[in-house]
Amino acid sequence: MDQSARSFRTLTAQVQRTKVTVVVNDHSTETGAIYVERDGKMRLNIVQPDPRTVLRLGDRLYLYNPLLHQVEEYDLSKHREVVEQFLLLGFGTPTRELERAYEIRFGGEQTIDNRKTILLNLTPKSQAIRNQISQIQLWVDESNWLPFKQRFQETGTPDYFVIRYSDIVRNANLKRALFRPNWPKGTQKIKPGS
Repeated sequence: MDQSARSFRTLTAQVQRTKVTVVVNDHSTETGAIYVERDGKMRLNIVQPDPRTVLRLGDRLYLYNPLLHQVEEYDLSKHREVVEQFLLLGFGTPTRELERAYEIRFGGEQTIDNRKTILLNLTPKSQAIRNQISQIQLWVDESNWLPFKQRFQETGTPDYFVIRYSDIVRNANLKRALFRPNWPKGTQKIKPGS
């Protein structure tokens, strides 16, 4: 993983996020594409079922909803600890940084969709994180040492969500325009909490 982290610059992938509400046996799935740069820029384009864009640029987070013609802008600087710990689960994270933020238990090797993976069970060390997520399971693809699947167990409830990555392209040349907060003309800009 450390060797993979040192050479990581960018990533693109298809992403599928499924929220599981256990009591009513509901599985809500959304799909899209993710683009990541080593410097912390991230763009997530959700296409199904409800299109929207999540764009992170440093301490700024934008949530663009094309159906409502509006974009919400958030200042993440006050929540840096929470944001940074979730980003550690992304791509290009050295082992020492994971060890600083999580208690790590090796869960063994598993084959998922004909891929050999290593399962890491992560318990957040931060109380702020544990208030939201009690446990994280991270499956790392042994062929490229990148996350293949993540499972987040919500605190105080049996509910969880799973994120799966496919069609991963590492160190792709990404267009700079992907990470610009340019929205269509007429988009309403909102700063909640301002």
